[in-house]
Amino acid sequence: MPAARYLPLRGLLLAIAGCALSGCKPTPPAALGTLEWDRITVPASAAETIVGIGVREGQQVAAGAALLQLEPIRTAAQLQALEAQASQAGEALRELRDGPRREDIDQARATLASARAEAVDASAYYRRLQPLGRQQLVAASDVDRARAAAGSAQGAVRAAEQALLALEHGTRVEQVAQGEAALQAAQAQVAAQAVTLRKLDLVAPRAGRVDALPYKLGDQAPVGAPLVVLLVGERPYARVYLPEPLRLKVRVGQAAQVHLQGRDGALPGRVRSIRSDPTFTPYYALSGEDVSRLSWLAEIELDPADGRAPLADLPAGAPVRVEF
Repeated sequence: MPAARYLPLRGLLLAIAGCALSGCKPTPPAALGTLEWDRITVPASAAETIVGIGVREGQQVAAGAALLQLEPIRTAAQLQALEAQASQAGEALRELRDGPRREDIDQARATLASARAEAVDASAYYRRLQPLGRQQLVAASDVDRARAAAGSAQGAVRAAEQALLALEHGTRVEQVAQGEAALQAAQAQVAAQAVTLRKLDLVAPRAGRVDALPYKLGDQAPVGAPLVVLLVGERPYARVYLPEPLRLKVRVGQAAQVHLQGRDGALPGRVRSIRSDPTFTPYYALSGEDVSRLSWLAEIELDPADGRAPLADLPAGAPVRVEF
């Protein structure tokens, strides 16, 4: 056999021997992604104009630090109106608990006495007309009107008696309960508005770094719009996309090595979560046969740095490669 036919085989054997001598190792499975921090937003509690900004993007802030201030004039006026309504409800409840005044009771007694006197006069007039009517000395219609007037006077007496009894018995328990409920509702509205007024002075709910200020001084953001975005947490985490061949090999709690582009060495980490629903692989995580396959989003928590640059200085969005 010609020697030329042995050349490809000889080259393959030489490559295998060279790899064995140089200690070639298979490339460990890896996933691509980005470095992320936990993000929280401070929303707008009211559609008010931004009148003050006390921080800048990239600034590190402590918990409770002042961030922004919104215009408080309208919210403060609404709070004053609600406080007046609560005061009115409180006075109405006190009036119910105190019951009717002595003067009102005396007035009701006087009204009853007047009604009784009118009833006596009407009854006497009707009795005088009865015999005259039988003798046909007066018209029958006059007798009928006198009888109706006497009955009406008796009805007025009974109404005055019941009105006096109602005042003497005082306020009903149900009315007092309704007054108490109205006062509680008014006080709750005051408390809610007071919280809204305090929220116009935006403060940091947690210590972190200001990542974004979407609105500028003088803007008027809608209610619920994010006014400040903070990066919080003790250290960042790697968010990577696991291709289908790698999904069955990675488990929650598994150790991993996180490589950051532009940083020597690897950071130790541990898989803290893997999404159960697959998604399409983003363009920057595509490699080889993974182009047409689904991937699973995973998060790798970084362990504290061991003598190297602190993890707090690592930027969000930096590309990472995670090996398992």
